[in-house]
Amino acid sequence: MISAAPAFGLNLPDYPWEAMAPYVATAAKHPAGAVNLSIGTPVDPTPGLIRDALAAAADAHGYPTVHGTEALRQAVVDWFASRRGVPGLDPKDVMPTVGSKELVAWLPFLLGLSAGDVVVRPTVAYPTYDIGASLAGATAVAADDLDELDPATRAKVRLIWINSPGNPTGSVRDVESLRRIVGQAREIGAVVASDECYAELGWGEWDAQRGGEAVPSILDPRVTGGSTDGLLCVYSLSKQSNLAGYRAAFVAGDSAIMANLVNSRKHAGMIVPFPVQEAMRVALGDAHHVLAQKDLYRGRRERIVPALEKFGLQIHESKAGLYLWSTAGEATWDTVARFAELGIVVGPGVFYGDAGNGFIRVALTGSDERIDAAVERLGNSA
Repeated sequence: MISAAPAFGLNLPDYPWEAMAPYVATAAKHPAGAVNLSIGTPVDPTPGLIRDALAAAADAHGYPTVHGTEALRQAVVDWFASRRGVPGLDPKDVMPTVGSKELVAWLPFLLGLSAGDVVVRPTVAYPTYDIGASLAGATAVAADDLDELDPATRAKVRLIWINSPGNPTGSVRDVESLRRIVGQAREIGAVVASDECYAELGWGEWDAQRGGEAVPSILDPRVTGGSTDGLLCVYSLSKQSNLAGYRAAFVAGDSAIMANLVNSRKHAGMIVPFPVQEAMRVALGDAHHVLAQKDLYRGRRERIVPALEKFGLQIHESKAGLYLWSTAGEATWDTVARFAELGIVVGPGVFYGDAGNGFIRVALTGSDERIDAAVERLGNSA
């Protein structure tokens, strides 16, 4: 008797975006072409000074370092001090990562979490937080405050993900909110990992270039009380510098945790290529291109918000980042279908947890021409 072949592979859920195929097909039939505002991938060119830095470092014949070059780590430290209100970080407590998504997915495993441990993630959240818990064998629980958890669950929490500015909601945690979650985590000995990839893209009260306050970091001294113990900040250059294709990100924080992460990633060969490290170093030292890109997004946002509201949507949160978290007061897929008939592809809120039902996510990552096309179509159908 022939025994059945063993099953191989991880038992993860299907990638959710596959469900969008029929709506993408509908939108593609529009005579003027589809406007895809569903995914936050940058559409504008990578700045020339960054491409030049990549090319200049192309003779990368030796192995790069997992920890990152000293020059890159110093650039990250300087960026934290000048852009995020976080002075005095030690360069040894910084490490580049292959984009931020891989760190989100692997952090629970790298921290040694396993069955019986709980990972807390935002109620409405990027699905990779749940995937990361699954990869480690831990349990993901949705909550925005530890007081929402029962005592038994709270006692098992070892990692708390916060996402400010949030994807998809665009919500921002102020200093007091961050300080509260840090206090709760320290009471139970849990790590707080803060995903801050949209921090340079604040709007309204969080638009530092228009008189608002800069989005605070989990490593801000007003939050930490002067100690980064138990705290990690994750940041990506994909959004601020149009570097999604470079996979350029970094993590910084607690000295002991960072040393362990560096060591573990050395064993696993999780290394950012040297030319990308050099591109990151140059990008972090130049604020001009970041502000210019933000101006582009601000203009697109200011044009499309009135059109969405005229079409009958209410925009919730959306205080920072590249998305407009919106609802028409109907089921998510009904709204997605109505947009598809106009040749516009939007993101379904249900991809971000049960609390996202009834919402859609509209990205600002369309060219000026495509944003204007969406505005015209929405206006003509309202």
